[in-house]
Order: sequence, then C-alpha cells, then structure tokens
Amino acid sequence: MDKVLVYSVTPPLSGDKRAAAIIAAAGSFTRMEGIQKQLVLLDGTPAIAHTIKAFQEAENIREIVVVARTQDFSEIINICRQYTFDKVSTVVSGGGTRQQSVFNGINCAQADTKFFAIHDGARPLVTSRTIDRVVESAWNTGAAIAAVPCKDTVKMSDNSGFVAGTPDRKNLWIAQTPQVFERELYLRAAKAAAQNGEDFTDDSQLVERLGVNVCLVESEYENIKITTPGDIAVAHSIIEFRKKS
Repeated sequence: MDKVLVYSVTPPLSGDKRAAAIIAAAGSFTRMEGIQKQLVLLDGTPAIAHTIKAFQEAENIREIVVVARTQDFSEIINICRQYTFDKVSTVVSGGGTRQQSVFNGINCAQADTKFFAIHDGARPLVTSRTIDRVVESAWNTGAAIAAVPCKDTVKMSDNSGFVAGTPDRKNLWIAQTPQVFERELYLRAAKAAAQNGEDFTDDSQLVERLGVNVCLVESEYENIKITTPGDIAVAHSIIEFRKKS
C-alpha cells in the first residue's frame, strides 16, 4: 500500500463527531472507452476536484482521504494543492476490490475518528448539503446512506431472461453515496465480511449483513455516478442547469 501525506489535519477533539471522508477513486474505467473518469474536465475542472470540493465545504467533514491509482497520485495531489483542499490528509493506493480500497482509506484516517463517510469519486455532483444531512443522520442511527426514490418500474428476471416479478416501486430506492457509518460498526462489519470471504460493491451491504438497520436519507437525482461516456454529457447539463438556478 502506497500513500502520500498532503496536508496536516488537526486530530479530533473529545466529542468531535465530524466524519472522515473516504473518497474511492481507484476503480477501473473499462466502460469509459479509455477516458479517465476521475480526471475528465467538467466546466473546466477535473471531476475529482468537484467531488473533493463538496467534502471540503461540508461542515460535518473533518478529514478527507482519497484512494486512487498510484499512477494518478501526482495529478490528484496537485489538484488538492491547487485548490487548497486542506482537509485532504492522505492520498493512498487502492486494493484489489472496492471494498479493499475503502479499507485502505480507513486505515489512513486519524485513529480517533468516530464516523466514516464513504463516497464514490465518480460522483462529482454531490452537494455539501447532502453530505451534512447524511452525516447528521448517522450520528443518530449509526448508519445512513444517500438515496433517491426509484422513479422507474423495475422488473425482476429469471435465469432465462423472462420477467419473474415486479416489485412495488413505492418501496424501492436507488442507493447513492455518501454512505456514513459509526467507526466500530463499520470495522466490525468489514471484519465479518473478510472472515466469510464476502466482497461487496456497496458499503451498506456490509452493515446490512450484520442485521443493522441503515437509514435512507433522500438525496438529489443529480448525484449521478459517471460510469459511461454518456454520463459526462449528463453531468455537463446538470452543471449548466445549476448555474441558471
């Protein structure tokens, strides 16, 4: 595991419940046709800079750890310094899976951190308001995630590609990030998953497997994840819409 210290962040005082943000930006971009989604320019600014800025400005975030590919360290560190993202304490390399990458980030956060706010680096349009609301919910519940009600009718399929059922839409939510968890709860969930040989792409699943209730905090539909080249065009449109609002 490689890591580089970026800024010196003051350790939390007693009773400080502000979260350490773990920004997962080490993933591959196989569906991006060769485009590095973390560094693509949105309104003239790298996508990862938009992401970090939201956490930099969130009142309930005290520290930021960015998990990235080693070959992207230099550019991400330069971005942090260019925009004075002084909550960023560390840039650390990812692991073999997203779950392992997040754990690398958690291991770099300050030891007295009470809550972790885990976020996809490829969700650059998250707002500071949403971040603060999810953290506040986690203070009260121990586990909370950003999500939006599902607007589409969802079909379940059988193994042959035929419709097997239609779940009631009123109970369906689309999970987003950030996902915020109390420190000891998350570490216990991660340990259980490792012991059982389980690997999840959604951090909430780790905690759900323990039988813990996870609170849904309504987010914005604009909090999209950049996964394909078409998502870049959508992100540009959202940014232009926000400028006019």
